[in-house]
Amino acid sequence: MWGRRLAAWTLSLCLFLLLINGTAGAAHAQVPLKLNVKSAILVDAHSGKILYSLNASQALPPASMTKMMTEYLVLEAVQQGKISWDQKVKISEAAASLEGSQVWLYPGEERTVKELFTAMAVYSANDATVALAELLGGNETEFVHMMNEKAKAMGMKNTHFVTSSGYPPEDMRPEFRPQIDGEHVMSAEDAAILARELILKQPKIFEFTTIPEAVFRQGEGKGEIRMQNWNWLIKPLIYAYEGADGLKTGNTEAAGFCITATAKRGEMRLIAVVMGAKTIKDRFTEVRKLLDWGFNHFTVKTVLKGKEPVEGFERAPLVKGKKREVEVVPQQNLSIVVPKGEEAAYKPEVVWDQKALTAPVEKQRVVGWLKLVREGGQPDAFLSNIPPQEQNGVAMIAQEDVKKAGFIRLFFRSIMDMVVGVFKGIAGDTSA
Repeated sequence: MWGRRLAAWTLSLCLFLLLINGTAGAAHAQVPLKLNVKSAILVDAHSGKILYSLNASQALPPASMTKMMTEYLVLEAVQQGKISWDQKVKISEAAASLEGSQVWLYPGEERTVKELFTAMAVYSANDATVALAELLGGNETEFVHMMNEKAKAMGMKNTHFVTSSGYPPEDMRPEFRPQIDGEHVMSAEDAAILARELILKQPKIFEFTTIPEAVFRQGEGKGEIRMQNWNWLIKPLIYAYEGADGLKTGNTEAAGFCITATAKRGEMRLIAVVMGAKTIKDRFTEVRKLLDWGFNHFTVKTVLKGKEPVEGFERAPLVKGKKREVEVVPQQNLSIVVPKGEEAAYKPEVVWDQKALTAPVEKQRVVGWLKLVREGGQPDAFLSNIPPQEQNGVAMIAQEDVKKAGFIRLFFRSIMDMVVGVFKGIAGDTSA
């Protein structure tokens, strides 16, 4: 009797411990942070892994965070040689008509692309933004079409732009209002996607977003405007945050106070977005809270080294090759962001590309993907534009050239395989 009671008590204790451990593991995926905002997301910039989300797919007014797309398109145009930093831009009446944050441009004034870009990135100047939009698109309407096309190409599924600056179209003069239907919206996840594209493909943005203060029309007398960066996370501003170097704030009556922030510490760069904060102070305290949680709870682990064999996955099976297998290695290092204390929870899995493994195979050809999969608990989540094979994954490449086998070799190989298969079948029946 006592034996049965002891066994039952032991079983109950084990189940209880498993339940606790399972709950703790699930909590890692979504810690109940209390953020006083409408939506938020925290993302590892390198991989696109989502570390925290709150209503992240909800389309909301983004205010001046819109300007990240204008920044991207301007930087891309400079990169492609379509425009230059010292190119002069003549200010139109439409650009000069914008209100809100501005540098008081006047019709006919000429400013360089770099001056206007600095005013946009540092001071969120609406007039400078429209001037750049007109330079690239001919007019703001055409430029906004370019913005929406780029958003679609980036995989931003819950975004629609109506203006280049995020300034409410209903507050613009009718004759200068872009002829774009629909609401001007962007989700927190899409803001993170855009920020990640900007960081990875246009890193020159940091030359501007890290400027704490600049002067527009410097040395020109009465027209000078001292521009303090609206992103007060940048040192030495009031909410300075260690490692913060971007990206964009926003505020309108409909949007509330928003920010897309990024900070880097050691090997880890995080992107944090908050939308719909009630006050300018909340915008910074909540995004700091989000960044703190990320840096405190996660770490970067380099799991695999590029160009070095992975134990258990040193070779891939070939089809119709002179050899049956080809040596493979990861194309590059694979580093992942993992919850601290759970570094050993990820195990490798490989998916081979049978088409790529059909001879002939050339050296350096991608023949499959090796992924690190979390054992138990919830699977890792990633931004919606990250291809499945790249989620905690790395391409596996051939280490050698392998020619296609001739007909006779393939014929005798097939006979040999058939014979081996028959003997294996007989051995299996005997053992059964």
